[in-house]
Amino acid sequence: MFFEPPAAEEETTRPSRPGLPAWYAPPAEEMGAVVVSGLVLARTPDVAVTLPTLQAFGNGCLMNVDIVLRRHTLSPGDFQALQLSVYPHMVGEVGADRLPDKLLRFGVRFAGGVKATTVGQSFDLTRLQRDPPPPPRLSLLLGGVSMRSGDDDAGVVTMGLWLWPSPPPETFELAVKWPAAGIDLSITALDGAAIASAAGRSLPYWPDSAPSD
Repeated sequence: MFFEPPAAEEETTRPSRPGLPAWYAPPAEEMGAVVVSGLVLARTPDVAVTLPTLQAFGNGCLMNVDIVLRRHTLSPGDFQALQLSVYPHMVGEVGADRLPDKLLRFGVRFAGGVKATTVGQSFDLTRLQRDPPPPPRLSLLLGGVSMRSGDDDAGVVTMGLWLWPSPPPETFELAVKWPAAGIDLSITALDGAAIASAAGRSLPYWPDSAPSD
């Protein structure tokens, strides 16, 4: 035989890796109850930032954001640059004195003035701290391009904003700013009471394996 299969390698036990901490992402065992939002957070002739739905979990809230871009008034080069800058790790280092105009940033602010933003978040999952940070924490969960029919010079990027822990049952603010896309600070009010109510309807994927009291 000319091409022989390789010799079987001795199996080795790989050390288990810790999962993502609860403050960074939604729980893997829980479905989350959907809250329909249908909100437009910001819009320009070339960009729309929308919040179609939220998912309420027992320990937090996932805000499902769509970044919709079209070339329209943009040159091909500017359109491509804007598409890349959706992802914070493509923008470059964030300095202590000034944030890059290309940086897409989100934040929440509660009635008492406490806030959390996505600025300065590390996307190196191997270096995540295991101890919970001071709450609240807003984590940007990178998604991908959502396939849509129609114009080739348009696209939708989906991403999640994980708010940990659950917001208080009162109105709070969701902010977005993206200077390179022509989006100045835009603030939208969200209903924390509706999210708290939905969290009670969040179900486990595997009820038989749910921890008992």
